[in-house]
Amino acid sequence: MGSGKSTIGPILANTLGWEFYDLDKVIEDKSGKLVKEIFEIYGEDYFRNLETESLLELSVKENVIIALGGGTIASDGNIAILKKTGIIVYLKMSPESAMKRLKFKRNRPVLFSDLKENFTNEDLLNRITELYEKRRKYYDQSDIIIDTDDIPIGRTIDNLARIVQQETKRQYEKD
Repeated sequence: MGSGKSTIGPILANTLGWEFYDLDKVIEDKSGKLVKEIFEIYGEDYFRNLETESLLELSVKENVIIALGGGTIASDGNIAILKKTGIIVYLKMSPESAMKRLKFKRNRPVLFSDLKENFTNEDLLNRITELYEKRRKYYDQSDIIIDTDDIPIGRTIDNLARIVQQETKRQYEKD
């Protein structure tokens, strides 16, 4: 959440000549509602089912970059889909960096739902850290982990393009 995947993903896909999908945007387009609205009206479980359904649909495509929401990977079923059909890249950042990027973005229902209205930066940092700790065992299963703290976007994209090309070549050689 806030790691830059919606910025980095389309540029990386363009660099590789691949398609880009933002899973949250795919869900919004299918449902006709914003993610925040889906959470408010139907709840998180309903959203997570839509998420898995959309992930399954996208996972059959080749040569695509899919930006996942921060909670997508926090499911054994989704991890299995991702491991079977692609390479999982984790754009890692510190909770402090996440807080700086997210403190003015109110469209993150999982992040802000448990915070009181007049939350402090410390409250937000604690919530980000709590979510990270809950999800870490899933994030740590990623095939590639890239630290994005204080790294220019261009360098991150160059590194990812090189790594993804190497991994893709390795996978084709295995098959």
